[in-house]
Amino acid sequence: MLESSPNLGSTLTCPLCGHGADEIMPTDACQYFYDCKGCGAVLKPLPGDCCVYCSYGTMPCPPVQVEGGKGACCG
Repeated sequence: MLESSPNLGSTLTCPLCGHGADEIMPTDACQYFYDCKGCGAVLKPLPGDCCVYCSYGTMPCPPVQVEGGKGACCG
């Protein structure tokens, strides 16, 4: 069985100002903090999420994509 490749592109949207930024997700680490390019707020994951991409992105982080759900990353 072939393992699917994760989609590394994601748009992060700030919950405070609504600014969206297209980003490339890292494949070798979780990104716990993100500085909003619109308002400068420091975003961090919501409770139960492993990273900012799982909380605010259009795509979850690569490990969650490959493993198929929450709890698959950074455990």
